Amino acid sequence: MPKQIDREPGGVLGPRALNRALLERQFLLRRAKLPALEAVERLVGLQAQSPGAPYVGLWSRLEGFRFDELAGLISRREVVRVVLMRSTIHLVTAGDCLDLRPVVQPVLDRGLKGTFGRRLQGVDLDQVAAAGRVLVEERPRTFAELGPLLRERWPDYNPEALAMAVRTGVPLVQVPPRGLWGESGQATHTSAEAWLGCPISTDSRPDAMILRYLGAFGPATVKDVQVWSGLTGLRAAVERLRPGLLAFRDERGAELFDLPEAPRPDPDTPAPPRFLPEYDNLLLSHDERTRVIADPHRPLVFMKGAVLVDGFVRGTWKIDRQKGAASLIVEPFAPLPKRDRTALADEGARLLAVAADGARSHDVRFSASG
Repeated sequence: MPKQIDREPGGVLGPRALNRALLERQFLLRRAKLPALEAVERLVGLQAQSPGAPYVGLWSRLEGFRFDELAGLISRREVVRVVLMRSTIHLVTAGDCLDLRPVVQPVLDRGLKGTFGRRLQGVDLDQVAAAGRVLVEERPRTFAELGPLLRERWPDYNPEALAMAVRTGVPLVQVPPRGLWGESGQATHTSAEAWLGCPISTDSRPDAMILRYLGAFGPATVKDVQVWSGLTGLRAAVERLRPGLLAFRDERGAELFDLPEAPRPDPDTPAPPRFLPEYDNLLLSHDERTRVIADPHRPLVFMKGAVLVDGFVRGTWKIDRQKGAASLIVEPFAPLPKRDRTALADEGARLLAVAADGARSHDVRFSASG
């Protein structure tokens, strides 16, 4: 267990203190001995735009994690892929799918209006959603199938816009084989209620979700919570929760909130090298992200895996497959000390052993800048 720091409420937390608190809660200071299902719940889900990303994300966080453990949870409907925070695909527990969807519904409504509002003027969105629900509960469908079917009833409207109206009005989950490691297939959808056999919660209050967020990503500002969730206007909810929270400041003077019992390790706690998948929530869940990545480096990790060295993003990585051989290629932003290169090579070799176990040979390589 990392040494904890006792910070007086109102004190200042610098970037390294915030970094170590975040890494500890994200199971990145040391791998946690947890079942994958519990880890997904404690992380409030994993970003899952890329179907394979949650596997790498959990492998980097959990001791003894096997890819087939997560595949089994998806097949047994214990976790699902569903649009939630920031109107993006997340892998969450079945319970969180049912509970979080009504909380983030305003995010989806706003996104639909901003992107497709003009193309949907004059149509009854509730009727479109109801018709779409019937179609996807009849059998799982792709959006490419769903849109033209809806257009048979609403011929004057764009099929993509109609399909997105259903995505907004109905909690759609992506069904297997989508999301299973090593499997391929188009994203096909049915309703969460049909897939899970339970109704969606009717409680849209954000309070419980904010506390969950702080437990996984805090200490954090109100703006941080809004960036992670996509919601706006959360100040009133945080003020309701204030009596049960601790308050700090960052070096800019912004107020940070945290759970009293949450870990805040010593800033000097060692942080091992880690490989994060593309779009990992560690990189997307704060307004001010220098606690984990320097501002000039943020554009460099778009759609790429991120390399953590001493807890901060120091480069990107990818797996290159050529004629049955798999190479993990590390592209540092600047030259790395030999000890860090050695540690990354060891960690990368372990990742290749599971992520490219069918390859006849593995190697870890560094670009010229490394």
